[in-house]
Amino acid sequence: MRSPHRWRAVTLWTFALALAVLPIDVVAQTAEPVRASTGMVVSQHWLASDVGRDVLAAGGNAIDAAIATGFALAVVHPTAGNIGGGGFMVVRFPNGQTTAIDFREKAPLASFPEMWLDEKGEYSSDVHHRSAKSVGVPGTVAGFERAHKLYGDMDWQRLVSPAVAIAEDGFELSESLARSLAGFLERRARTPATVAQFSKDGTPYAEGETLRQPDLARTLRRIQGEGRDGFYRGETARLITEEMQRGDGIITRADLELY
Repeated sequence: MRSPHRWRAVTLWTFALALAVLPIDVVAQTAEPVRASTGMVVSQHWLASDVGRDVLAAGGNAIDAAIATGFALAVVHPTAGNIGGGGFMVVRFPNGQTTAIDFREKAPLASFPEMWLDEKGEYSSDVHHRSAKSVGVPGTVAGFERAHKLYGDMDWQRLVSPAVAIAEDGFELSESLARSLAGFLERRARTPATVAQFSKDGTPYAEGETLRQPDLARTLRRIQGEGRDGFYRGETARLITEEMQRGDGIITRADLELY
């Protein structure tokens, strides 16, 4: 059994990439560097940082805190922190050794050289960046589970639980996120499910309003109970592949299961 004290001093950085990255202001909360002697969690949103801090306070290690923070970001930072993307995890252990986990998105098996061309045979930025063909096979859930199996101490379900709660209960939108989502809706009018999730019957959310994400909560619950199989197999995989088929995408069940 891994000792929680052995890993508590681990320092870790994560970089998450989403399927659709939107502009959003990043503003430091203090002009001076902040230091801590026992641990620190830093992320794009204070709610996600609080989730990671609470994991450390409950005896979890840095990997546990990063995973819990990452899942929370899938809820509170939908413009870039979601489970539909991928990323990297770089870890430094107390003895100075380092390691990394690459869980970037992968190209679907059916990818082909001409997939970014339009009907005239010319490169299309719209197809490249906004069509279902532009979606890579997500790696975030697989990467988090891999890190947990290798280095985690705390129970997996405990790490996913805060994200589920925030998705169900909702959180208050900041001015920058409300503005970012409004701009996103203008570009995603052809995807009704996106409009339904991130607006009020087509009307953008305003600063201070509460965003609830029940569909995401259900997905996170499947991941909470089944680990990666709750994403790459079963109901979530079915929903992903059906959406790909509707949008002329090329991700299949095989792509998801083989990640």
